[in-house]
Amino acid sequence: MLDDSNQNSLENQIPLEEIIEDIPLSEAELQEGSANYTADNIKVLKGLDGVRKRPGMYLQGGTGVDGFHQLLSEILDNAIDEVQAKFADTVTVTIHKDESVTITDNGRGFPVDAMASEGGRPAVEVTFTDLHAGGKFDDGAYKVSGGLHGVGAKVVNALSLFLRVDIRKGKDMYRIGFESGVLTEPLHIVGTNEAGRNGSAVSFKPDPVVFKDIETHWDYPRIRRRLRELSFLVGGTTIILTDERDGHHKTETFFEKGGVAAYARSLVGDDKLLYDQPVLLSGSHDGIKVEVGLVHSTGYTPNLLAYANMITNRDHGTHMTGFRTAYTRILNKYLKDKNILKQGAVEPIGDDWLEGLNVVVSVQLGDPQFESNAKIKLLNPEAQMAVSRVVSDKLAEYLDANPKIGKTIAEKAADAARARDAARKAKDLVRRQNPLENDDLPGKLSDCQSSDPAESELLLVEGNSAGGTAKGARDKKFQAVLPLRGKVLNVERAQITQILKNTEIRSMIAAIGAGVQGTGDNAHFDLANVRYHRIVIMTDADVDGSHISVLLMTFFYRFLRPIIEAGYLYIAQPPLYRLSIGRKGEYIFNDEALKKRLEELSDKTNISIQRYKGLGEMNAEQLWETTLDPTTRSMKQVTIANALEANECFSDLMGQEVAPRRLFIEENAVFAKVDV
Repeated sequence: MLDDSNQNSLENQIPLEEIIEDIPLSEAELQEGSANYTADNIKVLKGLDGVRKRPGMYLQGGTGVDGFHQLLSEILDNAIDEVQAKFADTVTVTIHKDESVTITDNGRGFPVDAMASEGGRPAVEVTFTDLHAGGKFDDGAYKVSGGLHGVGAKVVNALSLFLRVDIRKGKDMYRIGFESGVLTEPLHIVGTNEAGRNGSAVSFKPDPVVFKDIETHWDYPRIRRRLRELSFLVGGTTIILTDERDGHHKTETFFEKGGVAAYARSLVGDDKLLYDQPVLLSGSHDGIKVEVGLVHSTGYTPNLLAYANMITNRDHGTHMTGFRTAYTRILNKYLKDKNILKQGAVEPIGDDWLEGLNVVVSVQLGDPQFESNAKIKLLNPEAQMAVSRVVSDKLAEYLDANPKIGKTIAEKAADAARARDAARKAKDLVRRQNPLENDDLPGKLSDCQSSDPAESELLLVEGNSAGGTAKGARDKKFQAVLPLRGKVLNVERAQITQILKNTEIRSMIAAIGAGVQGTGDNAHFDLANVRYHRIVIMTDADVDGSHISVLLMTFFYRFLRPIIEAGYLYIAQPPLYRLSIGRKGEYIFNDEALKKRLEELSDKTNISIQRYKGLGEMNAEQLWETTLDPTTRSMKQVTIANALEANECFSDLMGQEVAPRRLFIEENAVFAKVDV
């Protein structure tokens, strides 16, 4: 028998053959088992059955909310491919009342002619039913494309309750229909194409049986963000979004003639521009089209976005490497040639040049290679060469033609270099040895006994009272407690010098031990030095507590983002009520759960309710069993699903401008649970 406590240790693992030898099976049992494993046990999944059986193998995001919306993206990408091929200039997305959706383009229309190699079946039928079939494999059909594997449209078809394709082509209008990936309405002519304009319209409704664990409702803001993003990337294209659902009824049109330069300008947010207009660097090299839009702001945090064939590359890749290499090299040369840097001054490095930079790098190439099916990172080395060449040539030309702007950019980088040097001198704040010995670190940090970051937790607790309770409730072996006084600084509205002087922020930086990320991949932040692999925000379960949580998340997103990306940041879920039924008690975490529980206990009379106004009102035992005990507690892990979305959200909610915040509150107030 294996000991569970040792089963993950290599030296305690038992070889498989020894385990088999210990199983007492008779000869008859062995023969019976062999006889029962026959050809009847082999399942052959035909057509799209395999997709429905294992959707997670084919669909990014699986059967969760991300996968649900990925279905729309797959069909949308096909329409955008027609735009990139210069055959379409308008794309429409319509969300219908029944949560079905229609995506229309005015491109060439899916091919309807018969394919001799496929038994005479229409090409559009093959496109939506046969895996790895489609126009993306033929260089003559699409020079560049996002969908290169011939899978997307088929996956949507397989995982939809129904899918219908309406095609305008030549003189006729055609239709073909499917249910759960099975052809139910063969291709046929439904009318005359009187307008004479070609195009396709794909309508489908995701199958609730497949997406059984989520609410199958389209997220309008999420779809809107993607369409707005595409309107920048395919500048000059009209993209229309219509929502016909009850309570929604809206239509928005996106048209951005400025392309990626306008996109870079939109990333600036509340900060002021360092110069008047964004810069567009565009060109081609070895058949790869390169577009780079950039603009500098007076802020400190960079926004670097990368796209290959209109696909978001979250982890960038070779095209962004090409940009950063060329950008840094040209600006360093400009700095020296113009003799801008004073003698003895600290020279800017790569991250200094990125401070306040907003840039969108977009490439179009024939055969993109990505790190995974999620396409989060581009791998093509030729993309690096193409971007580097175009940026080198065009940026040098721009700086020569605009010497005042070049000097302004260089001076900002020089300021960043001086700030970096000052931060380096203060780096003793964030050493692991014993932060309690540092005068700048308040003694209110109660560290844990463990020195292993993988098992250590840092509890960021709202208020000294709650901090005192947490110190008494915690397990000293692996849980450290840092009480925070009041509401921390809103870093979205503060300058870096003000931020680094703030006592609470300095305490967090020092306790975490990895430094602070100011710009780009900042050399002053090292994820390997993080002292705790679980950093838990613990605030009261009320509106003020939620506000403090948002302030802390803003700080982590802007200056310690790798901690979020590594999955180290959590939010504790303390209860709001304690419900007592006689001598028995239970904890309730929100008003909705309390209402439901009281309805269940409507026949009881000896019920009392205690509402916790703050963590400090709990005793140590209660705080342990509800919020700190790893075997019973509930925590939310903070993640970044979309960098652009997160950036805009923090800018809107925490920035200087009031209008975006007011709009957000008006649109989302209905979802809030506010104490009155």
